[in-house]
Amino acid sequence: MDLEQFVLAHEPAIRLGFFVGVFAIVALWELAAPRRALTVSKALRWGSNLGLVVLNTVLLRLIFPLAAVGVAAFGLANGWGLLNHFEVPFWLAVPLAVIAMDFVIWLQHVMVHAVPALWRLHQVHHADLDYDLTTGARFHPIEIALSMLIKFATVTVLGPPVLAVVIFEVLLNATAMFNHGNIRLPAGVDRVLRWFVVTPDMHRVHHSVEDDETNSNFGFNLPWWDRLFGTYRAQPRAGHDAIVIGIHGHTDPREVARLDGMLLMPFKGKVDGYAINRRHWSDETSGEGAS
Repeated sequence: MDLEQFVLAHEPAIRLGFFVGVFAIVALWELAAPRRALTVSKALRWGSNLGLVVLNTVLLRLIFPLAAVGVAAFGLANGWGLLNHFEVPFWLAVPLAVIAMDFVIWLQHVMVHAVPALWRLHQVHHADLDYDLTTGARFHPIEIALSMLIKFATVTVLGPPVLAVVIFEVLLNATAMFNHGNIRLPAGVDRVLRWFVVTPDMHRVHHSVEDDETNSNFGFNLPWWDRLFGTYRAQPRAGHDAIVIGIHGHTDPREVARLDGMLLMPFKGKVDGYAINRRHWSDETSGEGAS
């Protein structure tokens, strides 16, 4: 059994192992060196956020039993995708595919902030009143299903090796937990790290209640896209100790901290100014500062 076959055969176990391991590390880190004091019952938030994870996992396995690695294996067997068409060497195809898929995820993240109907779904992620590692896995099931369809299309067009897809999935899950972690990093370490990976302080800006800060720092894994396309913001105006997390008008824990409230949230109320193409704020300050 070669490496590709091994990864394909054991993909669920590999992903679960990394998820549990990284979750445990970040959870312990949050206890040892928290960045901010939490404001809502941790038992309530974690129960709801992790309940959403379980629900999404079950639904994905039922709707898309092959997952992205199955699409990659099928594409490889049939010669589909750019990397297969041009016969890119395996050692080069893996990093190229991981970087390309990360860019697509960045574009997808911008899109769900730009299209009002998609923002309805994505606001479930942003409506969390606190910011910790469980926030990184808090997404509405419909958004998760749409994300998987986009991933299938990306894999079909790109033709990545199976190993690249598994590496990408593991990195995406791990960095989502890390950069949503309520963890404190020394300023110097953060300043260096955010050139290579999205740090908690960098992504926390994206979860600010302020509209323009919400529409910045879209990266989950690689930080380069925000710097290249002008959506990078180094620090929140209020600073990390005073920044308010969440969405204006959504502060009732029954709506934003309970599983039933999160599932119903996209279908209630009007789309507001958080959607990029419905901007109405007046403060366009850059928010840049020393990191």
